[in-house]
Amino acid sequence: MAKKLSWPEILGFDWDKGNLHKNRLKHAVEPTECEDIFYNEPVFFYDQTHSLQEERYVAYGNTNERRMLTIVFTIRNSKIRIISARDQNKKETATYKKGIREPK
Repeated sequence: MAKKLSWPEILGFDWDKGNLHKNRLKHAVEPTECEDIFYNEPVFFYDQTHSLQEERYVAYGNTNERRMLTIVFTIRNSKIRIISARDQNKKETATYKKGIREPK
């Protein structure tokens, strides 16, 4: 189920050095690309399966260069903390395209 986040409550991004390195090494995703998608009409979902210790979300979106990414994140102290970032698969891209066409 798509979820709407309240942007006035979000104060920025909080980066974990381990996740920064992992995302760069494994998926060649730069921090600026992750941040881009949050400003380019992303589609959000609550990740109930992985929200046992803290609420987690999944965002499908695209970067300023139109790279389609899937971002797993949480919100800590009013900041977005990226957990994982990678290229979207075909199913995720279809879900994203459907989500941006649906009325908000």
